[in-house]
Amino acid sequence: MYPHERSLVQKYNEHFAIVGVNSDRGRDRLKEAKAREKITWSSFYDGGGTGGPIASRWGVSGWPTLFLLDTKGTIRHKGLRGEKLENAIRELLLEMDVELPPDPQKKES
Repeated sequence: MYPHERSLVQKYNEHFAIVGVNSDRGRDRLKEAKAREKITWSSFYDGGGTGGPIASRWGVSGWPTLFLLDTKGTIRHKGLRGEKLENAIRELLLEMDVELPPDPQKKES
C-alpha cells in the first residue's frame, strides 16, 4: 500500500496530499513505521486500536481505512484502493480544472 501512496504523492503533489492517522501500539512504533516505509506525509498518532479520538469521530472500525476528501473537506469516497483510488483522485482534480499528467491506464498510440 505505501508504495502506491508514495507514487500518488509524487505524481499529484501540487494538488493532492495524504494525511495519515496511525493506531500502532505506541509513538515509537509510528516513528519506526514512518522510517521503514519512507512515509513523507504527515501522520498523526491516535493511540492503539480504533478507540482513539480521530478513529472514533470518523467511524473507523479497522485499518487501513482511506477517505478521499475534496477541497471543501467533503468525503467523496471511502475505501478505494489501487486504480480506483487513482481514478477518483483524477476525477476530483479535473473538477478543479487541474491539468493532469498522462493517465497511466491509457496506452499511447
